[in-house]
Amino acid sequence: MSVTKRLIEAPAVIAVGANLGDRRATLLAAVRELASTDGVTVTAISAALETPALRPEGVDPDAPAYLNAVVLVTTTRTPDDLLTVLNAIEQAHGRVRAERWGDRTLDLDIVDFAGITSSSERLTLPHPRAFERDFVLTPWLEVDPQAELPGHGSVAALVAAMHAREKDR
Repeated sequence: MSVTKRLIEAPAVIAVGANLGDRRATLLAAVRELASTDGVTVTAISAALETPALRPEGVDPDAPAYLNAVVLVTTTRTPDDLLTVLNAIEQAHGRVRAERWGDRTLDLDIVDFAGITSSSERLTLPHPRAFERDFVLTPWLEVDPQAELPGHGSVAALVAAMHAREKDR
């Protein structure tokens, strides 16, 4: 009798962004590297969206603008293992973690992993601020119109509410 090991694939949503260097080239290279990772299959990539830099105190009009996108993947890796892969790709592109929400050559965040809700010192799922970030939600909605953000509901409804608030300002 032979035993067959089956790996279970889980869907994940990854936000990609950069505001230093050749942003577009860096994002494309990062997605290629992710796609060439064992146990990861890229299933969709949103268009890039340019947005102002965001700091803990709000928008920083003097900082270089970001290019942001969302990548959908399926993976046989665990969330922590996927985060390790993302951190290695960031480091390969010169990511420096000197200041919170500082300028960066590359930022890769797991937004959602198979609808899991969890929190550890290293990783919180879903991403704790995704629900309030248009630069994550709008690209995600583009590649998955039925997307749901655990604990927050429909991504389409979140985007609509966000845009309505901006219109009322």
